[in-house]
Amino acid sequence: MAVPGGRTTDLDLASARSIVERAIDKGEQLGLRGGFAVVGASGALVTASRMDRGGAGGMARARSKAWISATQQIPSFEHLQRMGFVGEQVANGFKQCSPEARFPGAGGMPIRDPSGAVVAGVAASGATVSPFFPTDIAQENMIADGKPANPEDLVVHYAMGLPYVGQHGDDHKRWEISFGPFPDDPPAGRGNDPAPVAADQPEHRWAVSLADAVMERAQAAGVLVAISVVDHRGDPVQQDVMDGAPTAATFLADGVAAAAALMQVPSHVLAGRYQEPGTLAQLAALLPVPVLASPGGLPVSVDGRVVAGLGVGGPPPHVCAEIAQDALRSLS
Repeated sequence: MAVPGGRTTDLDLASARSIVERAIDKGEQLGLRGGFAVVGASGALVTASRMDRGGAGGMARARSKAWISATQQIPSFEHLQRMGFVGEQVANGFKQCSPEARFPGAGGMPIRDPSGAVVAGVAASGATVSPFFPTDIAQENMIADGKPANPEDLVVHYAMGLPYVGQHGDDHKRWEISFGPFPDDPPAGRGNDPAPVAADQPEHRWAVSLADAVMERAQAAGVLVAISVVDHRGDPVQQDVMDGAPTAATFLADGVAAAAALMQVPSHVLAGRYQEPGTLAQLAALLPVPVLASPGGLPVSVDGRVVAGLGVGGPPPHVCAEIAQDALRSLS
């Protein structure tokens, strides 16, 4: 069957990862810590990465802002302004219809292909990736083209290869809060200086290697998967979706990874532990992130201590579990 023209196309994984890696390079150069997400124009996640010590919650906020920019095809700052204009009832209705837009913050940017069509959105958030200037950062690094450049927007625009344009309102006012008056005759600044490849992200590199090992085994098995690597609290560290994988795969991988990390057992064990009717639902209501009691998630231990969870989703659950186990063995 021929595919009709005009359909929504998502950015491919390799290109999305390249944008995220540029963001991490710039973030490390500036001494920042946070997470970065790329969501396809369809609203499906493509990839997300958290820098070492990037802080819990940043990946979820970045993913939400990227979703808004990708699906609404505008900077999330513009969407935020629209929601403020239309009134509370309409804004709440938007969030109910679009639950992945639950954090409608500024800073997300649409990504366009050479024809100008939006194929994804990218955003950042985290412990120190924000629109506020850290007081201990070199001031010259926060100036781009002679203008104050807040950390979050600077990193995102650098990653996209775009000139800096602030997305969070008055950069001059935030500069004054951190540093005092902006110079009358400012230097061009070093905000746009090329960033070297990040060299101090061991957890991130490990998580990417684990995701790569999963994809290598999935490709050999002839299946398409999504991968989620989470920390021991269930917060994402690395998320990747192979091109063409089922859209549900992302949510399945997140659920089994969180189950394995939070409970420190393979994800399918939960079903046997909580057999009384309604108990699993009660458990899910207690936890800070969704969990899934199905094969595909495994705890990851270092020196006898669970430090992470690996989740694989997409194919039949038993296949996901086998791929996850093989990938973990390959890195042990």
